[in-house]
Amino acid sequence: MNCRVVVEAAVPVFDVETEDEAIRIAISKTGEMLNPDLNYVEINMGERTSPSGEELPPAFIAADEALVALELEMTVFNVEREEHASRIARKEIGQRLENIPLEIERVDVLEDDSEDSSAAASDSTDADSTDEKADTDDESVAESDNEGDDDEILPEFEDLVE
Repeated sequence: MNCRVVVEAAVPVFDVETEDEAIRIAISKTGEMLNPDLNYVEINMGERTSPSGEELPPAFIAADEALVALELEMTVFNVEREEHASRIARKEIGQRLENIPLEIERVDVLEDDSEDSSAAASDSTDADSTDEKADTDDESVAESDNEGDDDEILPEFEDLVE
């Protein structure tokens, strides 16, 4: 299964006067941190709303400093479920965006059409190899976590049976 994952990032920008300037600088700064390793990640302006539902600009400026909401989109290939795709995307993006808070916005499952798969595979062959490496890393971590849980649960259960 292939998934399209959208991650929201809060990017700090310094010495700015306008919201447009803050957004341009944040996109540029994020692009520099992601490239060349993650050149297949799309960077877009994020959407913010007030508690009353009113749309707000993606940048908040105070004292010539801004916090800009950006949406980072990437396709994750060959995953078992949506949660797995979100973990891979967050890990890959988070490794390059140090000290920038990330939150998973949404995960969309892509249909497995032969045309879409071949086009996506040719566009981001680096993504496939990175995703496969991350898949094995996540699986080994998950297996080691599960083994530790089993060791803790089984002795308590055996004590109860005795």
